Amino acid sequence: MSAVPRPWLLTLAALSALATLSTNILLPSLPVMAVALGASEAAMTAVLSLFLAVFALAQLIVGPLSDRIGRRPVVLGGLMIFLAGSAVCALAGDLPWLLAGRALQAIGVAAASVLARAAARDRFEGPQLAALLGRIMVVMAAAPGFSPLLGGLVQATWGWRALFGVLIAAGLALAVAYAGIVGETLPAERRRHQPVGALARGYVTLLGDVRFMRPALATAAILGALFAFFGTAPLVLARSYGFSALQVGLFFAATVFIVFAAGQAAPRWNARWGAPTVLRLGAALAAAGGLAMLASHAAGLTGFVAAACVFLFGMGLVSPTGTALALTPFAAQAGQASALLGFLQMAAAALLTTAAATLPGARLEALALVLAGGGLLALVAGTAKPTTASKAPA
Repeated sequence: MSAVPRPWLLTLAALSALATLSTNILLPSLPVMAVALGASEAAMTAVLSLFLAVFALAQLIVGPLSDRIGRRPVVLGGLMIFLAGSAVCALAGDLPWLLAGRALQAIGVAAASVLARAAARDRFEGPQLAALLGRIMVVMAAAPGFSPLLGGLVQATWGWRALFGVLIAAGLALAVAYAGIVGETLPAERRRHQPVGALARGYVTLLGDVRFMRPALATAAILGALFAFFGTAPLVLARSYGFSALQVGLFFAATVFIVFAAGQAAPRWNARWGAPTVLRLGAALAAAGGLAMLASHAAGLTGFVAAACVFLFGMGLVSPTGTALALTPFAAQAGQASALLGFLQMAAAALLTTAAATLPGARLEALALVLAGGGLLALVAGTAKPTTASKAPA
């Protein structure tokens, strides 16, 4: 990994983190935005759900498009769309206009997120790719960890519309950094000019290839559980433990260090024990964290925090390891494979976030069940024995 320039690494990490920054920075301000736009708080959930839905679907388009015309024009074009969407949100006078802007933002960040992974796969493979993805994930963890705190401070100081000014500044900085530091990672001779039928067959082939699907499903399950944690933990902390908005922000900021530790451990453990073993270990830890959370009422806040740390450490092992395992066999279609991986992750995020919000009973128990379930699903996916390995599409 010494050959990877730090600015290159940080730029890819920031591209990957833009989606979570765009969502989590708004969380503390949703009630204020609802009042300003004359919408109910229930209706404001569409600000998050629409974003996730468009983000998931857009990835299926931008990945193979970049396999055809290159990464650079798709990333920069996506960031321009993101900037336009952020401007629409900042100027929105009602909820429909805000949702229109959020849809544009989601299209733009889909290009950024998918192609950050694809660019890494363009240059690296095997343990080196896993190590790079682990370090990218460490930087990514700062976005969901610190963005609610940042959002609360910005909203309190300048109002909620300033949040989109922050996102515009981030998008502009990323466009300049990507153009000047990363540039094109897919040379013309490696591009794939696929008709629509071949593109659809490529997705079908990936869905039937256990080399892709086992780690992809494991990663999707664990990241879906992580999104459920981000969406539900603030409510648990506020209602069950009396946290203020600032304390919730500080809690999430502190979780960055757990993910950082896992991101540092993952590449070393992959080299020592093998990536499949580390994936299963991480999934088992994530499931154990969820199960421990079910008993956290007895131990109070300390028990909840300890259980959350175990889950987050397990997640931090699974995410880079599973991503590397899913993408490594598919160098010729890294954009398409990364797009399908991202779609599965966002679909799982939408399902598990909804489950954590709607399961009967207290939110703490619902969240614990979702975390345990995500970990167990990842463990099953990572443990299943493949029968045959399909050839990667040409």
